[in-house]
Amino acid sequence: MRRILGSLLVILFLACGNLYAEDVTTVEAKNTDISDNLDLKAVASVFGESKDLEEFEKKLNDPETQISNLDLNEDGEVDYLRVIETSKDDTHLVTIQAVIGKEQYQDVATIDVEKDSKGETQVQVVGDVFLYGPSYIVEPVYVHPPVVFLFFWGPLYHPWHSPFYWGYYPPYHRPWHPHSHHRYQRNVEVNINVNNSYSYTNVRKSKTSIDLQKKSRRNDFGAKNPDKSFNKRNDGVKNRRELNQKREKPKATNSKVNDAKKPTTKDVKKTSGKQVQKDWKPTSGKDGATSKVKNGKYSAPSKKQTVSKPAPRKSNTNVRSNTGKTRQPIGKPSPRNRPERR
Repeated sequence: MRRILGSLLVILFLACGNLYAEDVTTVEAKNTDISDNLDLKAVASVFGESKDLEEFEKKLNDPETQISNLDLNEDGEVDYLRVIETSKDDTHLVTIQAVIGKEQYQDVATIDVEKDSKGETQVQVVGDVFLYGPSYIVEPVYVHPPVVFLFFWGPLYHPWHSPFYWGYYPPYHRPWHPHSHHRYQRNVEVNINVNNSYSYTNVRKSKTSIDLQKKSRRNDFGAKNPDKSFNKRNDGVKNRRELNQKREKPKATNSKVNDAKKPTTKDVKKTSGKQVQKDWKPTSGKDGATSKVKNGKYSAPSKKQTVSKPAPRKSNTNVRSNTGKTRQPIGKPSPRNRPERR
């Protein structure tokens, strides 16, 4: 009888454990997107730290840094990213493609590198419309001019087309398994150079790059999986930027929170800029005033930075004490006790 009772207790304990495990698995919800698996700010960052496109491709596939977390063909390993380049005059189009099968490639992002009329090099990292939605563009501003610019405009320039393909990879490539979204984000943030600045725009500047991309774009994954395009995955959201804004939107709004105190002059000084090299000249501000560099620190243009001054405190200068002597106004130190200026 005791044996039977003991067996029943063991069975009951195991059943409860299984039910608990099933509940834990069911509660875990996934709210991720394909575009979560390749941060374009990280792409822009490592691009600015590469001496040429061969090294850039190596950085994208480095098993130590693991910049990418893309597994489009779902074989359990992160896809190899190859880099190809096309150019015309002063425009270079750098295309990043995921190798997903034999003679099958999927455009992930492009980098527009173009000289403007002033001779300055402009860079835009454009997410592929299938993965990131239309007009998802990251504009990096590098604290130091990237060495890769010398590759494009130097006398030793030669077009780069990755020699690697499905089943044939460089010796440094060691495939790794994709990580969870949160772990990937923690890992990739470490590899983003915070000294650079990254902004978003929906305007692609280079028309030449658009024409070059039309001739070289590969969409093999998108052609086989039309239901996995960004607009199909995210109904009512235009692109990756709007998806981020939707995720960050607070659940409840509070008028007191929205009417938060505006930054004062002291706050502006504390967050006016970051350390840059002394010989670097920042571009003009939005209001047309030229920004300044002082003591190695970049400060935003102060031409239009106006901070409302508080109204002067009214005080009664004729207040007398009980002894009949005139008392100093409240809030103003007497000349005798006034601190000396240094």
